[in-house]
Amino acid sequence: VQLQASGGGLVQAGGSLRLSCAASGRTFSRYTMGWFRQAPGKEREFVAAIAGSGANTRYADSVEGRFSISRENAENTVYLQMNSLNAEDTAVYYCAAGTGFGARMVATTYDYWGQGTQVTVSS
Repeated sequence: VQLQASGGGLVQAGGSLRLSCAASGRTFSRYTMGWFRQAPGKEREFVAAIAGSGANTRYADSVEGRFSISRENAENTVYLQMNSLNAEDTAVYYCAAGTGFGARMVATTYDYWGQGTQVTVSS
């Protein structure tokens, strides 16, 4: 599986962005998809995840209520809608795909990673 993330950019605090992650292959619906982020000098952290069917989602406490993960299996794409952005959301955002079930938070349970897209929030 190859993943291509896009949609990052520079936005003012309080603004919104929508990230997309396009996946190759014909079995996209079998993969749990996740978004992670890494800020300068910090470890990579979980942001959101969605199960293969789209029925289950999980969010980090820091983004709950502001971010929304969704997927369109017919288009092999997962999205991350980010609203009410603040400076602490500045990071490189990565999408990841993992086999198995459930919306998982642990990075080591994911098998494939995209290249990342930069999100910068100006205050």
